[in-house]
Amino acid sequence: MIRITLPDGACREYDQPLSVFEVAASIGNGLAKAAVAGRVDGRLVDCDYQLQADAHLSIVTPRDPEGLEVLRHSCAHLLAMAVKQLYPSAQMAIGPVTEDGFFYDFAYERPFTPKDLGLIEARMNSLAATNHRLHRRELPREQAVEYFQARGEHYKVELIRDLPADAVLSLYRQGQFEDLCRGPHVRSTGLLRAFKLTKVAGAYWRGNASNAPLQRIYGTCWATRQDLDAYLLRLEQAAKRDHRKLGQQLDLFHFDECAPGSVFWHARGWTLFQQLIGYMRKRQEQAGYQEVNTPDVMDRGLWETSGHWQNYRDHMFTTSTEDQRTFALKPMNCPGAVAIFGHGLKSYRDLPLRIAEFGKVHRYEPSGALHGLLRVRHFTQDDAHIFCTPEQMQDECARTIALVFDIYQEFGFEDVTVKLSTRPAQRIGSDEVWDQLENALIGALQSLQIDYQINPGEGAFYGPKLEFVLRDAIGRDWQCGTLQADLNLPERFAISYISDTGERRQPVMLHRALFGSLERFIGILLEHHGGALPLWLAPQQVVVLNISEAQEDYARDVCERLRRHGLRAGTDLRNEKIGYKIREHSLQKVPYLLVIGDKEKAGGYVSLRSRNGDDLGRLSVEQALACIC
Repeated sequence: MIRITLPDGACREYDQPLSVFEVAASIGNGLAKAAVAGRVDGRLVDCDYQLQADAHLSIVTPRDPEGLEVLRHSCAHLLAMAVKQLYPSAQMAIGPVTEDGFFYDFAYERPFTPKDLGLIEARMNSLAATNHRLHRRELPREQAVEYFQARGEHYKVELIRDLPADAVLSLYRQGQFEDLCRGPHVRSTGLLRAFKLTKVAGAYWRGNASNAPLQRIYGTCWATRQDLDAYLLRLEQAAKRDHRKLGQQLDLFHFDECAPGSVFWHARGWTLFQQLIGYMRKRQEQAGYQEVNTPDVMDRGLWETSGHWQNYRDHMFTTSTEDQRTFALKPMNCPGAVAIFGHGLKSYRDLPLRIAEFGKVHRYEPSGALHGLLRVRHFTQDDAHIFCTPEQMQDECARTIALVFDIYQEFGFEDVTVKLSTRPAQRIGSDEVWDQLENALIGALQSLQIDYQINPGEGAFYGPKLEFVLRDAIGRDWQCGTLQADLNLPERFAISYISDTGERRQPVMLHRALFGSLERFIGILLEHHGGALPLWLAPQQVVVLNISEAQEDYARDVCERLRRHGLRAGTDLRNEKIGYKIREHSLQKVPYLLVIGDKEKAGGYVSLRSRNGDDLGRLSVEQALACIC
């Protein structure tokens, strides 16, 4: 007898080996129809996987995140199958799952066009309707190499040869199409009912610009047509909120090829930037931080000590001087903060020491990865580093987490998810140190009764971290702030403090950023609010508009009174129709417009309008100020 234990603890006994799908069918037809994979003793497998012995089993459906990934991975194979049927000379590279879908890279003699995408998607729908069964088989390495060589799939051959010697080489076949893949996949193409190809873009083999160019076809796949339609609607809304378009429309910033990945801030954009810094500066002062500033360029030796040179060299901008010294533009602010702590003797009475810096950092990102404000090469971080004793570590983590949540709420982000990234395979420091750091982060979250998810192995090379993920107005998730616990950099730089017993001890170092990158956070804010920023953040809060030349002096006087009250106010005295001026400033997302005609001037009033078109009435200047502020 084979005993299968289900997630609810129930056990089922079977008198012979059977597949995951057959277990699902024995439970119910509905579950069998929905099943896309199984988890057997913690391992994700195909529905056709044979259960030969006692096991713990959970049936995976599209309602599970893992099930959705299986659908998307299978849809990538469906895409490749369609491409190979329509364009037989195309070579297949890789086809992984992405956050909202999948892509597949191909080498083909000409660029794919939007018309091609339509033909490919139509063929995918036809192949899905044919309901091809998927079959898995394993091949010895040399046989797999010969198989793909005979089909001219040179990228597959290279992938096989780079796999470890003991790797299991599995292939999945559907109809006459077969691809290298570790799986798992759906049982048949008929389960792929809700998908859409979205775009084609350029790529390089293995992401290296020196390798062969490829074409990347992107798609999305969902459990139901309703889910797909909702996602496509979000894409449509996101296109309208694209921060790059808003940056141009609102005259905030631009990019130029003379400085790839760097922002040219216009006056209004720089005002917004400074509002963020001013806000964070005030909050940090209230929370007991000291603001510092460290050099942008530092010697290679410092980066070797920190470990960045060995682990991050490819992303650093460097230069050598005539005396053979090598310097690097800082990609991170951490070593500078360590240098400040290490300057002069520190006592336990000085701890916790909270050091904040609006530090500019430079990181080389491939040109294809650059994306407006969201992915740049030169940006400013609201960095802070907290040096404390081990006994203070958990409390400092809790204080920081509470500050993060409070600040995000003030910016309109109520839905915040916390992810704990634990020790990666490539790391520095002992397991005992990692245990201590991970436990401090977990303890801080538990003390605040905050739920969290675990990302195994996703920590930084020097310590575990918390990531704070914000959900915006149209349901997209953005990873912003981080909190990282670190005992390794203090050890590498040999910094210490004098304990209450007079001994030198090593401090704990906490790395903290709330906005993350100010540039990226501004991009997120613009898309979250659709450009209509809250009054306190808006670069221009009020514009005074005159109807004719006769009200110019009064309009200037009103504007000056608004400015004395602390508002960022301006005038529009152009000889244009008032409707034209109202529309223009409404498109500029200015929160309030004050319209002045002869009646307003005669009575000392203004007509107040909001940016969404609401007429708030004829008010005195004092009443308008009270309404605005």
